[in-house]
Amino acid sequence: MISLNELLGMNKNERAEYLYDKAKKMNKRLDPIYEEMIKLNPKWAYRYALSIIKGRWKEAEEIIMKDPKYAYKYAWDFIKGRWYNAEPYIIKDPYCACRYAYYVIDGRWPEAEPIIMKDPEWARIYIELIEERCPELEPYIMKNPALALYYVQYIIKERWKEAEPYIMKDPYYAYQYACLIIEDRWEEAESLIKKDNYWWEKYCDQFGIKK
Repeated sequence: MISLNELLGMNKNERAEYLYDKAKKMNKRLDPIYEEMIKLNPKWAYRYALSIIKGRWKEAEEIIMKDPKYAYKYAWDFIKGRWYNAEPYIIKDPYCACRYAYYVIDGRWPEAEPIIMKDPEWARIYIELIEERCPELEPYIMKNPALALYYVQYIIKERWKEAEPYIMKDPYYAYQYACLIIEDRWEEAESLIKKDNYWWEKYCDQFGIKK
């Protein structure tokens, strides 16, 4: 172990990482003075709880909860349920909010949905939690052709007229929508599909249109 003065010469992250590594090598908790240094960093505090304490570290929770990523991980690993005190922090990050809903709540988290829906990647994953139509989410979903098609395929399972003006703007998703949902020509969208030669050719081949 380096001297206390050398530790204090490091920044908070370097200090916490160094002390975590020492504890990991020794496979035991450090003296309280060193734990105070570790718990100032959410990442290393979480890892210290996971690998060294192997359980909740209540003294560090006030710090851990302020980092969305480590707050949701801590809730999943240790609290085994909703961590209400941390939710105002977790909700700020679409990735963390989605994973918290998926793995911790194991269901919808309505308060976080406006945030999650701003990120198409995590919005698509969040849709997997939905088992029936959610009209309150549809204004977000329909404006993104990829999300809209995914929602139609797995939730609505029939034509979604309100979303079609958005879906048809993207030749690829318009083609997929015609093939997978309408299962026939989508004449209203053809002028837009034509803008992409590749997908227009695929569309014509699919529905026997003479080019």
